[in-house]
Formats: sequence, C-alpha cells, structure tokens
Amino acid sequence: MKSDTERLEEAEFEIEELAMQLADMLGAALHYAGVCDENMPVAVEAYLDALDEIFGDDMEGEMGYEEVIKVIEHLKKTRPKLFC
Repeated sequence: MKSDTERLEEAEFEIEELAMQLADMLGAALHYAGVCDENMPVAVEAYLDALDEIFGDDMEGEMGYEEVIKVIEHLKKTRPKLFC
C-alpha cells in the first residue's frame, strides 16, 4: 500500500505531464492557426494574456474548443504580426 506522500508525488507528476501535453497542444493549435514558428514563445504568452482580456474573472467554466478559437481569433485581430 502506498503512503500518502507517494500518492501525492505520483499525482504531482501526472499533473506536470498533463501540463506539458496541454502546452504542446496549444503550440499545435497556434501553429495551425498560422503563428510563425519563431513567434511561438511570444504567441503562447500573448494567448495566456488574451485569456484574461477576453474572459477576465469568468474562467470558472470549461475551456472548450470554441473558447480556444475565440482567443486565437482575438490574437489574429490584436497581434497580427505573430502570424505568417
């Protein structure tokens, strides 16, 4: 039987893996939306900032594909130089 500490460490590891997968998926979404590869780090930061701009404190609901598209469309309007 695993101790609470071992279970906590496993959960933290799984959370880190999921976070890395989400970051990769965001990069893929931005790539297919037309972000230039050299602008990807700036685009990711701009995406995270845009979440606050668009949704503010109303981020308690689910973030589905429609919300992701809304943020990317916002970036296309406000940060067009990120896109090729």
